[in-house]
Amino acid sequence: MFLILILLALCLFVYFALIKPVQHWTRRGVVQLSVGRQWWENVKMIMQLTPMSDIYRLMYDAFPDVRYAGVYLLTSPLLVIKDPELIKQITVKDFEYFVDHSRYLPDESEPLWGKNLFALKGERWKEMRATLSPAFTSSKMKTMFFQVLSNCSQRFVNHFRVEGSTDTVKVELKDVFTRFTNDAIASSSFGVECDSLKEPDNEFYQIGQEATTYRGFWKNLKVIIISFLPKLALFFGIRLFTNNVNAFFRNLVVTNIAVREKDGIVRPDMIHLLMEARKGRLKHERSNDVIDSGYAVIEESKIGKEEHRQKLNLSDDDVTAQAMVFFNAGFESVAAFMCFIAYELAVNPYIQERLREEVDNVLREGNGTLTYESLMQMEYMDMVLTEALRKWPTPTSIDRKCVKPYTIPPKREGEKPVHLKKGDMVIMVMYGMQLDEKYYPDPDRFDPERFSKENRKNIVPYTYVPFGVGPRSCIGNRLALLEAKVLFFYILRYFEIVVVKESVVPIKISRKIMKLNPEKGFWFGLKPRTVHY
Repeated sequence: MFLILILLALCLFVYFALIKPVQHWTRRGVVQLSVGRQWWENVKMIMQLTPMSDIYRLMYDAFPDVRYAGVYLLTSPLLVIKDPELIKQITVKDFEYFVDHSRYLPDESEPLWGKNLFALKGERWKEMRATLSPAFTSSKMKTMFFQVLSNCSQRFVNHFRVEGSTDTVKVELKDVFTRFTNDAIASSSFGVECDSLKEPDNEFYQIGQEATTYRGFWKNLKVIIISFLPKLALFFGIRLFTNNVNAFFRNLVVTNIAVREKDGIVRPDMIHLLMEARKGRLKHERSNDVIDSGYAVIEESKIGKEEHRQKLNLSDDDVTAQAMVFFNAGFESVAAFMCFIAYELAVNPYIQERLREEVDNVLREGNGTLTYESLMQMEYMDMVLTEALRKWPTPTSIDRKCVKPYTIPPKREGEKPVHLKKGDMVIMVMYGMQLDEKYYPDPDRFDPERFSKENRKNIVPYTYVPFGVGPRSCIGNRLALLEAKVLFFYILRYFEIVVVKESVVPIKISRKIMKLNPEKGFWFGLKPRTVHY
């Protein structure tokens, strides 16, 4: 009798803890993976048996002929939105129903995280978006080009140039590109000058590595526990950002503000912007004389331009939180974007040659000088970067949280109305959609011609969203594109990017990092070329 009770209790536990939670979408009439397959995918995620990108790709590919499908991260249900029109409906037309992102990191475990732009919700997010958006206008990007990015890029290439040498320099690109993005964001956002190639152990770079590296089983398990079992994480004191990271950014911001106010220092960076926001003196610039080209550039929404929102009460922790999230995004994500560009140029030398010819033409027409306007007019450069973002989207997915009841009406035969409740999550898998042959024929081929002026009309709207979509799209998209354009201009001016013995071609995506990253690094060569300008 006792054994029967134990068996019954075990069966009840399995059903209510492991089976019923992952039948959420079946009960709502939405297609989903079988219970067994769903748990196997969860095990693969936790044990790092397959790259996270493959799991996201499965979420998209499992049901090819539906507008949406149900999946789970552990027992948390997600509705995968696959139809471009439905993506537009949710992220733009009915944005008021899907204002927020997922919680990701609970405020009680990571109090600073809850104050940053990505994590903020509702009206507070709208206020902060309007506060920060003036820092990322096209006119601000032009200033950034002249004062920061051009100098950082020239310093980068000069580090690898040896007068008269024809030897190929082997480099691990993820390492050197994170050093570049570290220096760029340190200067452009905080007014701190670094040379992380010359001084590899500088504190700013070391903190960046500590704050943004999510490698290995225990680090990823920590993310899962904090995200899905926040009470357990709080009980055991599990945190993603160490006290050292939090203290560094707090001290950096508070000291920076104090010195500027005391000495009357003004720099056109994020710290100055937030200081101005405290005083209610921000305005969203409206300039028609600055070129702002690029297929992937996202125009700021009305919410981001609402000046009446810009008088905002900001504590030191509010400012520190924005500093941390912009550093995190600028340090890791932009560097990864650059690595995939370099990889594709190295394995597609004819594309690299065409881009190098465009670089040489710009230098020839400018008598050896690069201007912001000439960089923005480089059509093939933009096509290459746009295609890299399609094939290797830095965020493999984007999510939205339903903030009030919403119904997806049926449109196809066999569909039923899907009633979403407050707190339900939807997800758009860009690593699936942007590699869908229905929208991008021969999707694994790197082909910048997809985004030529003649071919752009063939792109189905809302199938290409590497920086997100709608009012909650990535606020720093212009900066990411500008950084990459400037750096690759100077690299191709002086070098050819080539495959070396250590290069892994084709890329094998790592299982130990949640983001897109190769298993054995990005080893390539910088081969000096004859410079004519």
